[in-house]
Amino acid sequence: MGRRSERLSRQGMLASETGDGDVIQVVSRAFDVLRCFEGHEARLGNLEISNRCGLPRSTVSRLTHTLTRMGQLVYLPRDQKYRIGPSAVAMSTSMMKGLQLRNLIRLRLQDVADQLPGTVGFVIPDRFHLVYLEFARAANALGLHEATGSRISMATTAAGHAYTAALDPMIGDALIAEMERELPDSAKLLTPRIEANRRHLQEHGYVVACGLWSPHINGVAVPMWSPQYQTYVVTTIGLLSAMYDEKRLHREVAPQMVELGAAIGSLLEGADGDIFANRIERKSLPVTAHNNNKMIKTEALNELEAGTRRPRPARSVRAGDGRR
Repeated sequence: MGRRSERLSRQGMLASETGDGDVIQVVSRAFDVLRCFEGHEARLGNLEISNRCGLPRSTVSRLTHTLTRMGQLVYLPRDQKYRIGPSAVAMSTSMMKGLQLRNLIRLRLQDVADQLPGTVGFVIPDRFHLVYLEFARAANALGLHEATGSRISMATTAAGHAYTAALDPMIGDALIAEMERELPDSAKLLTPRIEANRRHLQEHGYVVACGLWSPHINGVAVPMWSPQYQTYVVTTIGLLSAMYDEKRLHREVAPQMVELGAAIGSLLEGADGDIFANRIERKSLPVTAHNNNKMIKTEALNELEAGTRRPRPARSVRAGDGRR
């Protein structure tokens, strides 16, 4: 692996997010175009794509022509619009081969959703957003309804605040600087909270965000290192603020989310081993000990990375590859 590839692997993110000048812009812009298509049924014209990704219409026209020739997009003559093509669908499907792992993750999410009236998600970063890979919802969930493939803002969600807090500070600061150039309003929401988020994550293993995405929604999120994706992924939950204020989030929701993060972190760590060997076992989530409503932290509860067989507390997470 070359030096540039090694650097991207260590950082777990694109060079464009860290300010590197060695990014091939046409490739970056092609992916910006593909990101505009949220959902398999989305139909967009060149003008709509231009407005969504902020590129000149002439540039978008050349990119959509090329992507169509490659099978990444399909042109619909009657509508004079484009939609996601078979090559893009096939590529995304091939990248999601770990269906057994995803099923186990979904079961873990449902364990928590059955106890809390909210939407529980497992998300992965995509530039300044996060994408739901899996989700679960309580039967009586109110207020927040996401689905697999939904994109959420990094700046206005607990998941985004947890992800940026988990990054090595230099990489996190570079990402925020890039956000300031492209999405200044979003950066204004994230920047004032980043240091407090980092401290709280180090001390407690989770991040809380209240009323940022909507005044009616509060959230808790736990990041963990994914060896498969070489980046942080996040488990998160959104709940009605009228039912769960910030104190109740810390007292009742955070312990369950930290346990969920530890369980999924263990699944991710073992994804290349026994998890695909037909010896899959669904174990119950660990029970957190409490003392006067304060969570008693164990080594497993503050896990932010997979890579060692024995979980370590958040303070011991190493730097050098984008991890803290």
